[in-house]
Amino acid sequence: MKTSNATSNEGNGDDPVSRDVGNLREHYDNAELSHGDLDPDPIRQFDHWFREAQEADLSEPNAMVLATAGGDGTLTTRAVLLKAFDSRGFVFFTNYQSTKARQIAENTGVAMNFLWLPLQRQINITGTAEKVTTAESIKYFLSRPYGSQIGAWVSNQSSVISSRKILQMKYEELKRKFRAGKVPIPDHWGGFRVNPRSIEFWQGLPNRLHDRFRYVRTEPDGEWTIERLAP
Repeated sequence: MKTSNATSNEGNGDDPVSRDVGNLREHYDNAELSHGDLDPDPIRQFDHWFREAQEADLSEPNAMVLATAGGDGTLTTRAVLLKAFDSRGFVFFTNYQSTKARQIAENTGVAMNFLWLPLQRQINITGTAEKVTTAESIKYFLSRPYGSQIGAWVSNQSSVISSRKILQMKYEELKRKFRAGKVPIPDHWGGFRVNPRSIEFWQGLPNRLHDRFRYVRTEPDGEWTIERLAP
């Protein structure tokens, strides 16, 4: 429930883009989360919340922010779409020449965040990323719409280009090239699986006293422990 949506006041008068947005806030009061509500398995718990996000008809509940860091410590984030998950981890697909893929090659540690504001929930995941098998990438690629298959060939992701026209021209060229048959999967395209090391479930509550529970995988047995975190 929204408690304030006031237009923010001007900040520093010497800076035309300075804004004070401190009055923008939401009141979280949808539900509580207790230890007894949680499944002992965080993947099953994730599936439970994911199903509820789907049932709430949220726009693209599989959208997540993925954070990666290169070998030099440079951090980047972007929104990507989760395409599969099971006991082995969480799968997304990308161009293997992209910034995210190059950083994963240098540093396999990644973090992911799902933010479902209408449910006043978020899930934070940390782990390590590795490429999925070629067979998994091919299976998913063949399920993509024709235009998306062509698009995977068109873009040298994250590279500098001079105009959108170049992309459109290459797209039309490849449509002609693959007109007679199926679109093959590019060598530079495929999936990553994030093997989770910790998964945190966050439920918003009034007065910033949010419920937070974090599953941590213990080594070497791979079992999960659950701990409550201060908000």
